Amino acid sequence: MILVTGGTGLLGSHLLFDLLLAGKKVRAIKRANSNTEMVRKVFAYYVANPDELADGIEWVNADLLDHGAMEDAMDSITEIYHCGAVVSFYPKDHKTMLKVNIEGTASLVNQAIEHKVEKFCYVSSVATLGRAENNDVSTEETYWIPSKKNSVYGISKYGAEREIWRGMEEGLNAVIINPSVILGPGFWQDNSGLFRLVWEGLKYYTHGVNGYVDVRDVSTAMIGLMDRDLFGQRYICSSENISYQDFFTMIARSLNKPAPAVNVPMVLSALAWRAEAVRALLTGSKPEVTREMANTVTQVYTYSNEKLCRALDFKFMSVEKSIRETCDLFLKDHVKYPS
Repeated sequence: MILVTGGTGLLGSHLLFDLLLAGKKVRAIKRANSNTEMVRKVFAYYVANPDELADGIEWVNADLLDHGAMEDAMDSITEIYHCGAVVSFYPKDHKTMLKVNIEGTASLVNQAIEHKVEKFCYVSSVATLGRAENNDVSTEETYWIPSKKNSVYGISKYGAEREIWRGMEEGLNAVIINPSVILGPGFWQDNSGLFRLVWEGLKYYTHGVNGYVDVRDVSTAMIGLMDRDLFGQRYICSSENISYQDFFTMIARSLNKPAPAVNVPMVLSALAWRAEAVRALLTGSKPEVTREMANTVTQVYTYSNEKLCRALDFKFMSVEKSIRETCDLFLKDHVKYPS
């Protein structure tokens, strides 16, 4: 039996789809108030019988920090895919994110060792890598360096990753995958929100660069690493390094929208997050731009996928193809569920 955490998210739902399609027995944890309909919606993008496939998931109400509920969820589990995490760049979420991502992972590692789980895959992030000097390409060997530029999300994932390494030292067969920005359909208000922003008329871009990867490639790579028992290492999972301007232009073209045409230099982005912080404080609303967001989109971050490609003889989908197919599904959803 396979246990999946974070099964109601973008990556988790695609992973569940791939595991079930391969005939695996799957149990997934969720919060009591989580909606599993998004999982069925994701399945419906790819098969004509989504309900039949989704009915194969054994859902369990549990929280990573609820030791008793997680103990029950661990019954008969031989493999774990740990996708569950809090992702946020808003200061009010920082304390919860650090607690869930680090302590929740530590607890899951302890339970995996106690229950003699045979295989463990942890979804980390390229945010745990050090930033290569002189705009060079980051690899799995580019180690973390404490810096004010590190996001709290990155700090939380780095702390969680250290718990995985600790588990390996204690005998856990684990592998770490470090995806870049994951692209995929369905979660238009959060994970896939970049597509919605362009649809709504995004006008601005920065000269930053980042890595991108299709969600289906991440799921396929995770399963491949587990099937080949490639434990004790981490692997960057990123298709291409692309500027924000080119990235948003590709989305705009696929959605038949104007491409963002106004460049925001670093000094203006710093002013923007400060102005948003004041506006949010006065109105009691969530800021549209935070300091972490502004800092991230003005940096040049590039990543090498060579190690994963060698290990699995892996061929990544192009970012252009991923964007085009995701936009096709966005347009279908927009017609069916207009905003």
